[in-house]
Amino acid sequence: MLTNCTKIIKNGSTCKMHHVLLLEPFYGGSHKQLLDYLVEILNAKDIEVTKITMTDKKWHWRLRTSALYFAEHIPNERDFSCIFVSSVINLAELVGLRPDLIKAFKILYFHENQLIYPVRKQQDRDFQYGYNQIVSTLSADVILFNSSYNMESFLVNLNSFLKLMPDYRPKLLPEKIKPKCAVLYFPLKLSLLPVICKPSSGALHITWPHRWEHDKNPQEFFQVLFDLIDCGLNFKVSVLGQCYSEVPDCFKEAYIKLSNHIANWGFQKSKDSYMEILRETDVVISTANHEFFGVSMLEAVSIGCYPLCPNRLVYPEFFPECYLYNTKQQLFKKLKQFCKRPELVRNHQSKVNLLQFDSNRLRDEYLCYLL
Repeated sequence: MLTNCTKIIKNGSTCKMHHVLLLEPFYGGSHKQLLDYLVEILNAKDIEVTKITMTDKKWHWRLRTSALYFAEHIPNERDFSCIFVSSVINLAELVGLRPDLIKAFKILYFHENQLIYPVRKQQDRDFQYGYNQIVSTLSADVILFNSSYNMESFLVNLNSFLKLMPDYRPKLLPEKIKPKCAVLYFPLKLSLLPVICKPSSGALHITWPHRWEHDKNPQEFFQVLFDLIDCGLNFKVSVLGQCYSEVPDCFKEAYIKLSNHIANWGFQKSKDSYMEILRETDVVISTANHEFFGVSMLEAVSIGCYPLCPNRLVYPEFFPECYLYNTKQQLFKKLKQFCKRPELVRNHQSKVNLLQFDSNRLRDEYLCYLL
């Protein structure tokens, strides 16, 4: 496994002139934040950059077909020293369609992995998504993951995932892939997020800042709030995050049942308005069944929100035990206590180590791979 940005260069040579190609088929949210950060740090070094993106819509189709789009739109006359792609692209397919890219140093970045994507029924799992990511790793020179949980869950589940194949299964894939893997945390621009003094009075303000999809487990969050109402407790709630074509039915029910408690509802089009809501938030909640980093939770912590996260997925890697809950009942009990005594969270000093995600500290490590 790679350590300290040990960079493997194929054919034993490097390009004298750096020209970095950045590709992102799902240019929104954290994927957009990372690509914009890379452009910023490369421009600061006067490195030539070509960025090609697609909109953050229809992620299923981006996973299936984006390689063909990029193959047609990457300039033929350019000689790229490095290619940085997210795992939404089938890198093997791209290189097969554009063999002129083979000599470039290829970096594959995993925001998430499809090997353990939660599905309601096993027959609902689309094998092709995980398979595309696996063959992409075999085509990459370096594979970067945004957390240790992301990397380990990918490597550990390789063989069990491939058992879904009826026969002719490949062998020794973990041994081929693991030496190229490393963890490189997602960069957060913490210096742009000022320390906030929370209001000292008023009802507890609870925020849920996640995508409106079933893998973020919104039904559990809403049920806990319904239980708080049944106990006669007062609170305000903001339900943020982006929604796509299929919104779980529980949001319609919650909008009605929580009508007297809603402070904000729906996706905030500007980052400033989103951050303003977080500045007024006391407790930020995750109920996710699928999370490999959690930008929204860490951003909220950076401006003074008290986090409550499930004791699973990536959260134990980043959050001390005092912020973790094991069951829905434990989450309910903590929120019940905070509703009665909001000062417990408003006077709290965070124990989360945010400096490890600071974009300024991570700059040199990202550049080490790109150059």
